[in-house]
Amino acid sequence: MLKLHYAPGTISVAVAIALEEAGLDYEPVKVDFASAEQTAAPYLALNPKGRVPTLVTEAGSALTETGALLDYVAARAPEAGLVPADPELAAHMRGVMYYLASTMHVAHAHKMRGHRWADQQSSFDDMKAKVPQTMADCAAYIENHAFRGDFVAGDALSLADPYLFVVSGWLAGDGVDRAAYPRLDAFDARMEDRASVKAVRAKGILA
Repeated sequence: MLKLHYAPGTISVAVAIALEEAGLDYEPVKVDFASAEQTAAPYLALNPKGRVPTLVTEAGSALTETGALLDYVAARAPEAGLVPADPELAAHMRGVMYYLASTMHVAHAHKMRGHRWADQQSSFDDMKAKVPQTMADCAAYIENHAFRGDFVAGDALSLADPYLFVVSGWLAGDGVDRAAYPRLDAFDARMEDRASVKAVRAKGILA
């Protein structure tokens, strides 16, 4: 069985939602960030990056990086249709995913992961103070350019949607007024109604 190493509140939750959408059996394995388990030797032996998610296959391979794991899930369950058949829609889907990974997730991380980019407390404070603006800018881009229908790639869920659902869940904590983004709010409501999201909540993966 697949084993998903995750931490609540992190992007790893997107992989759990995708696994549920794909109907793939998996064992969720919580990584305790409070005790810095992700930096301890046993976990680093699995994932030297010290981050989540990590997906361990039945063969014992440890796979990392959210986008790569989502693509792996889609390839394991092509019947779930998590990648659009139309090449243009598939490219749009991945474009949104790469934006979330390279821009929006990074903007969010400036709030509490400043040590990745700087050493001085004043720099950390400056980065943290900028987060409400940068995350609002990201939300505006998503609101105006991400959706090709009810979901990112049209009227059917694709790999980008679990990714976006988790990232959008960070906005309120980052000081962003969600009321300014009605399409994004409607999208979140649709995601909340899905059996996959209800399942990960029931398993304690999504708070």
